[in-house]
Amino acid sequence: MSTTSALDTLIDLTREALEVAGRTLADQRRTQRQAQEQMNTLEHYRQEYRQRLQQTMQQGIAPASLHNYRAFLGSLDDAIQRAVQTLDAQRRQVDHSQRHWQEQRRKLNSYDTLVERRARLSRLREHRDEQRSSDEIGAQLRLRQGASSFLTDSSL
Repeated sequence: MSTTSALDTLIDLTREALEVAGRTLADQRRTQRQAQEQMNTLEHYRQEYRQRLQQTMQQGIAPASLHNYRAFLGSLDDAIQRAVQTLDAQRRQVDHSQRHWQEQRRKLNSYDTLVERRARLSRLREHRDEQRSSDEIGAQLRLRQGASSFLTDSSL
């Protein structure tokens, strides 16, 4: 009974760990989507700003304004680079969380398989015991019938 109890405890703990890992994975994926959206927004904004710069340059632009445009584009490039790094780090975290969730799932499946195997063996033992008991009862009946027919035959 203690083995079953210990196994039940392991299963419960692993289920809890699987749930926590699942929530963590979902949170990491949500954060990854947000980082991707932020990077996309920055890239889109940079593209629009670059187009405005090109239009302004075609119309003529003062050197100071050109310098400001280029400085701002440089700032956007830096922000995009940081967003790329953040997104890469978040992807690694998602991969790690995914592997952890899969590990917990495999562990729970292993425990479930062990429980099923033990239940199957228990049913097999019960079936064998029932069969053995049935065979013994049948043998005893045959012996009684044989003894009964022997007694009947010898009285003739």
